[in-house]
Amino acid sequence: MRFVSLVYDGIDRVGVIEDAEVLLLPTKIGDLVDLIAAGETPAKAVAAVRGMGRLPRVPLEGARLLAPIRRYRRDVLCIGWNYWDHFEEGRGKREGQEVDKPKAPTFFTKSPDTVIGPNDDIAFDTRISAKWDYEAELALVIGKPGRSIPTSRALDHVFGYCLANDVSQRDLQRRHGGQWLKGKSIDGTMPIGPYLVTPDELDLPNIRLESVLNGEVMQSALVKQMAFPIAELIAELSFGMTLHPGDVILTGTPAGVGNAREPQVFMQAGDEIVVRGSGLGELRNRLVVHDLYGLSDIPAMDAVS
Repeated sequence: MRFVSLVYDGIDRVGVIEDAEVLLLPTKIGDLVDLIAAGETPAKAVAAVRGMGRLPRVPLEGARLLAPIRRYRRDVLCIGWNYWDHFEEGRGKREGQEVDKPKAPTFFTKSPDTVIGPNDDIAFDTRISAKWDYEAELALVIGKPGRSIPTSRALDHVFGYCLANDVSQRDLQRRHGGQWLKGKSIDGTMPIGPYLVTPDELDLPNIRLESVLNGEVMQSALVKQMAFPIAELIAELSFGMTLHPGDVILTGTPAGVGNAREPQVFMQAGDEIVVRGSGLGELRNRLVVHDLYGLSDIPAMDAVS
């Protein structure tokens, strides 16, 4: 089943996609986080939806889709360097912040204020960064809570999957000691969606992730190329730390990012970036100038790069 969040008649709603239509779920169920927390497993949630009887339908085409998950109790959880070809392509290009090949997953977080819808404009301001990069990623949403989850049971805790574009500001990554929070937490820059797809509808290892910048394919890889598979990521991340229903986890990006290319390729105002994945639809976003700098007295990055 494919779940969506959308605006209908001026109200945020939750729906499920059937053919070319969206079946609107009753407003009493709340948002998608409420639905996930109530059912915990995709099968229970799907059964609950099918038991709701006849539901109103609206055309999918033209619907204003929102990010599937719009309410967060914590930061978005992320994994870096989870495709070895991406790790290797960055060698010598980390500006003195080189590291050894990781023996376990590399975790970081980013602000929920980054999250935008699957077709929304990406906020862009060269004063915040002169190096805007794209990162196609598979994201997952936790359905069942757990701590120190064994690898053998880890996938039972996944409610569904969607796409994400982990838009990154590479100069900010380098400016702040090599940690990634700041260089990946600029407001209004990370589209996710368009749907939250339950695992039964996906051939997970063979999902092909791609990013397309102004019509040119920049990244293309299969999920099975991950350095650390999804079950292992969940087991490692939950080690001593509780994962909650509605938690969003980004699982890493493959090779082909702009920062590692020769010459480097960074996104500019007006560019269109598409992220797509087998069975997951696509994100299609344009970079549009916004005032993110405001009254800051931090030196503008386009002046110091």
